[in-house]
Amino acid sequence: MLYLIRHGETDWNREGRLQGRRDISLNPTGRRQAAESARRLAGVVPPAALASVAFVASPLVRARETMELLRATLGLTPEAYAVDARLAELSFGRWEGLTWPEIRAADPAGATARDRSTWTHTPPGGESYVDLADRLERWCETLAGDAVVVSHGGVTRALLVLFGSMTASEACRFNVPQNRVCVVGEGWAEWR
Repeated sequence: MLYLIRHGETDWNREGRLQGRRDISLNPTGRRQAAESARRLAGVVPPAALASVAFVASPLVRARETMELLRATLGLTPEAYAVDARLAELSFGRWEGLTWPEIRAADPAGATARDRSTWTHTPPGGESYVDLADRLERWCETLAGDAVVVSHGGVTRALLVLFGSMTASEACRFNVPQNRVCVVGEGWAEWR
């Protein structure tokens, strides 16, 4: 079982900027969302069972901050979790830091190509969802049991496809919430 949690809000989320691999910290709303995610997780995983669940986060600061706030809210040692680089967000390359209107103005052909095939399109200097799914498939092979994963919207979408919970087309259109827990098993997912 995976318990997927997207990092809390950042100022770039609020502005609609693509963060990708940029290291952006949580804003006050994001910190509140991390605590809310912890309360939701506690409603899904009994406190006594938390000791047997692995906790792993993306190396990006917004995911690590979310994980540490989540663990502190649960009464766990904030820093006692693993970090795995394969859980880092999809790279948007040269588009990072831009909003979609800015991308459409600066690179209309690239934006149109991505609209036509979001799953397979590779932004300039970035990676496609296919690349991300390949990276995450290798990570999934290392799982030894249930895990709480704090990562990103793109990572969540790709994992939902890998676990058969969504098609690639559905995942590309799915807006991943920042204060919820997605419980994922083989072929199903449920948001709490």
